Amino acid sequence: MVASELGLAPWEVLHQGISFHTGISIGAVGIITGFIVLLAWLPIRERFGMGTVLNVIVIGVVIDATLWALPETLPGLGTRWVALLGGIVIIGIGSGFYIGAGLGPGPRDGLMTGIARRGHRVAKVRTIIEITALGAGWLLGGTVGVGTALFAFGIGPIVQVSLDRLSLAPVAAKRSAI
Repeated sequence: MVASELGLAPWEVLHQGISFHTGISIGAVGIITGFIVLLAWLPIRERFGMGTVLNVIVIGVVIDATLWALPETLPGLGTRWVALLGGIVIIGIGSGFYIGAGLGPGPRDGLMTGIARRGHRVAKVRTIIEITALGAGWLLGGTVGVGTALFAFGIGPIVQVSLDRLSLAPVAAKRSAI
């Protein structure tokens, strides 16, 4: 999505805005922000796991490595749109896979699932969280584009559908069904 130059995901807008003001790479800011967001889990009593810690570290490292490896600009508007839309769909489905596996959600996803567990739809909660991150990032000077809006309003419904279809039933529930 970053390489598409059609707009960053809302959290990346926030990370980029912070990066502009601190000189820290966007991936490193993502890692730091992830650990800070974990503090928001305390009042909602979200449980973390191996997936939580890996999410914080791996995603930031992968963002920096990918930006280093990709050309500065992707060739052609069509390629940029495929990268943008593909990024949104891959992130949404990937969220369903790793959250649904029960290994612990990432910091931002745990915020979403913790709030949703209190009777709110995942799609709505995720959209509100994304718009909040977007607003803060925009105020800090992060790059906003059409892709930012598509992500902010599209990722919640994609994650909702992915979780509905990809979540594993807890082992105890499987045993009681036998």
